[in-house]
Amino acid sequence: MATHKSAIKRQKQAEKKHEINKSVKSMLKTMAKKVEQAVEAKNAAGAKEAMVKAMKAYDKAASAGILHKSTASRKISRLSTKVGKIGAA
Repeated sequence: MATHKSAIKRQKQAEKKHEINKSVKSMLKTMAKKVEQAVEAKNAAGAKEAMVKAMKAYDKAASAGILHKSTASRKISRLSTKVGKIGAA
């Protein structure tokens, strides 16, 4: 347990940031699920709309340092591939 004043403050800040990051990651997973559900329902318009929102959220998370930029890029790429397949069909 932290005993110095500055160490206590850093611990509080880390806990707050952890909760914020956890909620953002949860939101990203939810957005990805919405894209996948639209793809499974073969709803091209809904999938593209959900994809745009998900891409923006993943990019924001990467720029904020919540996700690594390569991780965000990989997830966006995989989702867009799925969306592209129903658009072509």
